[in-house]
Formats: sequence, C-alpha cells, structure tokens
Amino acid sequence: MSQKTKVENVPFPEWVEGVMPEHRRSEAIALDALFRKATGFTPVVWTGGIVGYGAYDYTYASGRSGTWMATGFAPRKAKLSVYIMPGYTDFGPILERLGPHSKGKSCLYITQLARVDTEVLAELVVAGLKDLGTYWPVRATP
Repeated sequence: MSQKTKVENVPFPEWVEGVMPEHRRSEAIALDALFRKATGFTPVVWTGGIVGYGAYDYTYASGRSGTWMATGFAPRKAKLSVYIMPGYTDFGPILERLGPHSKGKSCLYITQLARVDTEVLAELVVAGLKDLGTYWPVRATP
C-alpha cells in the first residue's frame, strides 16, 4: 500500500452499489457485516477500492510515517482481498480452519466467500487487530 492511498469521501452504502460483478457486491455486503461485528468499527472507503475498519498511525525507523487502516477488505474481480496488519505471523492454526485461501504478506486471498468459514474469518480479524495493537494503537477512523 502506498502513501497515495487515502480515505475517500464516499459512504460505504453508496460505494458498495458500484461493486461489480454482482456476486462480489453481495460478498462485500456480507464482509461488511462480519467486519463491523468483529471490529466494532464502521467502514471507511479508501482509494483503490479498499474498505477499512479502524486505523493506526505509524512511524518507521526511517522516519516515514502515515496512517493506515487497521483491517479491511477489497472485493476484486478475481478474488476477495482481506487485509490483516501487520501480517499473518502465528495465525497458522486459525488459517488451517478457514477453508480455501492463499496469502501474501499482509493480504489473504479468497476466491469465494461461501467456501470459507466466516466465523473463523472473524476470529482471524480479531486476532489480527490484537496483534496490530501490540505495535501501534488502533483507533476508530474519523
């Protein structure tokens, strides 16, 4: 994620209506409910079609600093991207129970939401927020 990524001034209900294809829109609505319940945060739309829940401010040893979402998702055409910051360290036992997925550094890829256990996904989101909180304080997004 680059520093060019920032909060957009678009309400989630308006934004989600433009998600295509239709099955991704339905999955985005289902993921929104899951993330709201798991995090206690309301969604904020970021540039690049990313929906974030909560935020944190960071400053690296290099001096680079910024604000980023604490967790979230992006309904991409081929796959759903689920963002867990700062990554999936030590989440192997949860991931084993999730269902079909692949992963990147801080991103989990799911081809069909119906094929994963959404209760386990919610557990992963909560674990990710708890882990992130050990590095940076997590707060609601303004």
